[in-house]
Amino acid sequence: MINKNSITFFVCLLFTATLQAQNIGDIFKSMPAELLPGISEGNKTMLLVDTAETSVPYMFGEIRKVEHGSDYIKVQTSARGNTQLKLLPVSQDSVIVCVIKTVCGGVGGDVCDSDISFYSNKWEKLDSNAFLYGVSAETFFDSSQKESENYKYALSLPDISPISAEFNKDNSDLLLIFNYKKHLSANQIAGITPFLKSDSITLRWKDSSFR
Repeated sequence: MINKNSITFFVCLLFTATLQAQNIGDIFKSMPAELLPGISEGNKTMLLVDTAETSVPYMFGEIRKVEHGSDYIKVQTSARGNTQLKLLPVSQDSVIVCVIKTVCGGVGGDVCDSDISFYSNKWEKLDSNAFLYGVSAETFFDSSQKESENYKYALSLPDISPISAEFNKDNSDLLLIFNYKKHLSANQIAGITPFLKSDSITLRWKDSSFR
């Protein structure tokens, strides 16, 4: 006959195993090749040896791990590109994976634009709008002024949309940065500035979405 203590121990053991199976190292190693092309499982394992910066050669040159936390990893995939993985809790014992792929261009490579996507811990693609809705240049504008013609003109300027995203390895905050200054004229910048709330916004993970 199984006593209550044995059942409790088994449940705790199963819960612990579930959490351990969702650590960032396992998720990173199982990342599909199309999301991180050219990197072998062996190279991924080498990058995970410790939490310090680590570099390994691969088919496109070199990949460098620049940050590594308990639920976060960031790798530099090229001189102008990087990939971030972050585990985000959706229940007490379940997580999803947020992937941010950032490419920087322009003179000096300092105009950065990020693509943000979400996956289950089995790498099934999820609807991004369920977790992060409607991020665009207008996210940074003061909507109380949206009836102004100048507001509409500012939003209509070409190439004002590069937005980069960065996680903090110590929490689940998501920093969004509006990279409009590097490729606009001084007159265009002057036209945009009065309508901006800020050129950066921090979103916090709450109740299974960013707010």
